[in-house]
Amino acid sequence: MDQPDFRLDGEVAVVTGASKGIGRDLAKALAGAGAQVAVAARSIADLESLVEEIATQGGSALAVELDVRDVAQVRDAMGRVRGHFGSLDILVNNAGLGANHPAEEVSEADWDEMMAVNLRGLFFCCQAAGRIMLDQGKGRIVNMSSQAGVVGIRDHAVYSASKGGVNLLTKVLALEWSDRGVTVNAIAPTFIYTPGTAERLDQPEYLENVLDRLPIGRVGTTTDVAAAVIYLASPAGAMVSGHVLLVDGGWTAQ
Repeated sequence: MDQPDFRLDGEVAVVTGASKGIGRDLAKALAGAGAQVAVAARSIADLESLVEEIATQGGSALAVELDVRDVAQVRDAMGRVRGHFGSLDILVNNAGLGANHPAEEVSEADWDEMMAVNLRGLFFCCQAAGRIMLDQGKGRIVNMSSQAGVVGIRDHAVYSASKGGVNLLTKVLALEWSDRGVTVNAIAPTFIYTPGTAERLDQPEYLENVLDRLPIGRVGTTTDVAAAVIYLASPAGAMVSGHVLLVDGGWTAQ
């Protein structure tokens, strides 16, 4: 029996929404596993410190300006990554928006903005990277979903709809591309502690309400998410495609 291989040496990864939070830590984790990493966000300036940090730790990173709502820019960015590194092997679709809206208060702008990033933008990133990967005959796509795309959560009508769309889109792309060497999966995390979620999770009452739904007894960390991404992107995950991997501490088991 061969030993499972979780290394990414020689692979080229793109992480969207990489300037902060989960995306930033995912980029560092992928670099730590051996990948060369293109970090993408709307502002190049927001990526400079990340590129420097990865380089300081012995990795290789490229900052790429990318607004996933702009399809032409998406296609150009993926092409520039391949041109710079020589390939594009892993796409982590992390860019996304979150918001709480009672359903009766959702505006057209609320709906359109979230769908433009969470679903439409994610699809065209998949398409642009997928074309390159299909041409290469190999690739790994990991889409960032949410437990809210699997079970309903109050005040998350638009967010849940967008992430439910991500889950089914992931399955369809896996059906179309897996036999040509490109696996497509999604990760569905629970509440993850980041600088962006700290404002809510640092409130004792809010945290208590969250923990009441988490059998594992704690919120998630970016390391928990990174472990799942690296598994699906690595040779160890070669047999997995079309799957939504819940990193939810048991939230959806009840």
